[in-house]
Amino acid sequence: MKLTIGFSPCPNDTFIFDALIHDKINCEGLEFEVEYHDVETLNAKAFRAELDITKLSYHAFAYATEDYELLDAGSALGFGVGPLLICNNPDLAEELKEYAGKELPEKFQNLRVGIPGKYTTANFLLGLAYPTLSNKQEMVFSDIEQSLLDGSIDVGLIIHENRFTYMDKGLHKIVDLGDYWEKTTGSPIPLGGIVIKRSLPEEVKLKVNQLIKESVQFAFEHPKSGLDYIRSHAQEMEEEVMYKHIELYVNKFSENLGEGGRKAINELFDKAREHNLIPSSSKSIFLVK
Repeated sequence: MKLTIGFSPCPNDTFIFDALIHDKINCEGLEFEVEYHDVETLNAKAFRAELDITKLSYHAFAYATEDYELLDAGSALGFGVGPLLICNNPDLAEELKEYAGKELPEKFQNLRVGIPGKYTTANFLLGLAYPTLSNKQEMVFSDIEQSLLDGSIDVGLIIHENRFTYMDKGLHKIVDLGDYWEKTTGSPIPLGGIVIKRSLPEEVKLKVNQLIKESVQFAFEHPKSGLDYIRSHAQEMEEEVMYKHIELYVNKFSENLGEGGRKAINELFDKAREHNLIPSSSKSIFLVK
């Protein structure tokens, strides 16, 4: 049986899925046709239910629960892994950090904000910390740093490997939104998950979940096995940065959400509904009980 699967070309995803798509584990008759896209493109594809299995933002998942269920394996959750709000002006950075979770003065409310997508979990967290920062411009996540340097935006919301590179470009951190979430809730921040179509046979969904878990385990046991594959999609990233990225986003929650991961995801959804940021749904979120 052939299944379509979509994930990002970022090191954390290629690290996770290397064994699955390169026959390093026994896939028990399942084949996977891979599509690589940035997270907001994957979110949009999930809204259209285009792929059998896909990575997506947890924020976006709230809009795709009619068609998809969440797998226990493959997620990106953790402490100290959140998106960063940054700018090119150290004085502005110092002023804005004082207002996280508070009402912004009017002079800041029209700041131009570069975001990596409307339905990213990063944008959801920004809405919790700075609800009146509404002058948002959607752009590919890798363009945000340069847009700050060009002066086409005032503040930028960065994700993925950019959290390791912004300081080298003279940019300044305003707030780590993951840290803000952790201090507010005490839970790890759910960033992205792997979902599968509800319409697939139950045994196939369970098998896919187990195979992704095995793929993560293989990657942990053989961390350099997929180096050439990871590097080929990593935008000329240095190996040290690639593995920092992997270490940040791939952890025990990627192997199995467990009770702590499920609690954090439910908390994210509850807060989103409380702030009317996502629609309500009667569908169960999780596949594996």
